[in-house]
Amino acid sequence: MIKEAIILAGGFGTRLQSVISDVPKPMAPVSNEPFLNYLLSYLSHYGITKAVLSTGYLEEKIREYYQKKNNTWKNITLSYSHEKKPLGTGGAIRQAMEQCEGEYVLAVNGDSFFDVNLNDLYSKHSSHHAQHTLALRHVSNASRYGAVETKECRIVSFKEKEDTQKPGTINGGIYILKKEDFIKATETGINFSIERDFFEKQLAQQHIYGFEYTGQFIDIGTPEDFIRAQDEFKYFTYR
Repeated sequence: MIKEAIILAGGFGTRLQSVISDVPKPMAPVSNEPFLNYLLSYLSHYGITKAVLSTGYLEEKIREYYQKKNNTWKNITLSYSHEKKPLGTGGAIRQAMEQCEGEYVLAVNGDSFFDVNLNDLYSKHSSHHAQHTLALRHVSNASRYGAVETKECRIVSFKEKEDTQKPGTINGGIYILKKEDFIKATETGINFSIERDFFEKQLAQQHIYGFEYTGQFIDIGTPEDFIRAQDEFKYFTYR
């Protein structure tokens, strides 16, 4: 199983400014605890022992909090990869990968939680000889995210966000990435989207798979979902 993870924790949280403005989005208080703690507890449950926090906006808030805890959380050692300029999801992961040593690395969004059995995801990733794997989620309204299409579990296309509300399968924000192949296909220090500028462009060249899961999914990026999370995380499984 993979032991290293990258958490994208550098977002501005623009849509949450009306609710929180003094901390970065992953540190938003959910049921009296920083949202990032829930993600780290979840990763610890599945054997992650090292996490690189990719930071940007108000990154000092994240460092100050975890330095008081000796840069550890439930058996996970924490390090930091700070974006001096915005790098996008792909560029941030690319930079953080420099601190990872394994063949594969797990990457997750720092502002959403998707309850995926990571052991099962890795098993499917391995059995399909994938280079990169995404955890997918069917939602009633995919317009906010954009949809993902697969054929026999191999991803064949990504569809842009739409104005029309309709159900679809979305990228759940959890990735298994083959470090060497990701680095070879990208440039360091460049701002790029992992979905548009890496996955979409590499569909023909690399084996990129997606597997659908039905577990709890919540993105705290809007005030409505942030408020909803306050109740949902009172009963968080991975404490």
